[in-house]
Parts: sequence; structure tokens; C-alpha cells
Amino acid sequence: MSSTPVFRTIVRAGLLLALAIAVVGGVVGWLVVGSTGLVGALLGAVVAAVLVTMTAASILFANRFQDTPGYVTTFFAIVLGGWVLKFVIFIVLVLTLSGQPWLDRTVFLLCIIAGVLVSLILDVVIVSRARIGNVSDVELPGQTTGRDEGNSIS
Repeated sequence: MSSTPVFRTIVRAGLLLALAIAVVGGVVGWLVVGSTGLVGALLGAVVAAVLVTMTAASILFANRFQDTPGYVTTFFAIVLGGWVLKFVIFIVLVLTLSGQPWLDRTVFLLCIIAGVLVSLILDVVIVSRARIGNVSDVELPGQTTGRDEGNSIS
């Protein structure tokens, strides 16, 4: 699919963003709160990485079924399932980790929020710079794939 490079770029950018959040958030969390702030920033960066890369990764996975008869249904089932799974992971982690004494909840949630907001900006920039036509993978009637060997101009 012609959109595959765009989604791969989004996944890579999301992982680099999570690394930057881990470094910056870890330093700030350590300076402001101490070791609990560092732990909160590192866990927040991991959760942000999962949240920001999961949708693009599910789209990349769903595109593997492009040649199957029920592609549209399969695609939306995989992507919607990824969104639901992402929501469940977030709720379970927040509820599980919220009362832990070794974790600063504020730093944890601020790192997650920063990751999600900055990833939205990155997604917009990456998609807007992508050069994909509106009907990129459509083959018109009578169009052949590859070279037209019989219609060469000498």
C-alpha cells in the first residue's frame, strides 16, 4: 500500500518521541520530586509509546489483509479493536498505578498527556507532508501494471 511508509514514519516518530519524553521527563521528575518522579516519567514514556504507536501499528497490520475478500471489515475490526485495547490498557494502568508509593502520579500523567498531544502534532505534520494521491492504489479499466510493451514510441 502506498500509505505504508507514512505509517512506518509515524511509528518511528512516536518511539523517538517516547524516548525524548523519558529523558526530559525523567530529568525534570528527578529534579522536582526525586526518584518517584523519575519512575513516573519513565513509566509515562512507556505508556505514551504504546498509546501513540498502537493505532499506526494496527493500520500497518490490517493492511496485510488487503487482498482478502473481507478486507474492509477486517481492517476496521483490527483498527477498532486496537483502539479499544488501547483504552483498556490506559484505564487498567492508571487505576493500578495510581496509588503506588514508588510512583509520582502527577509526573506519570503529565508525561502521558505530553506524549499524546505532541504525537497528534507529529501525525498531522507527517501526514500533511506525505505525497499520496487521493486514489493512490486504484487501477483504471484497461490500465496495465508495469510497462506498456506494445505502445512504445520510438
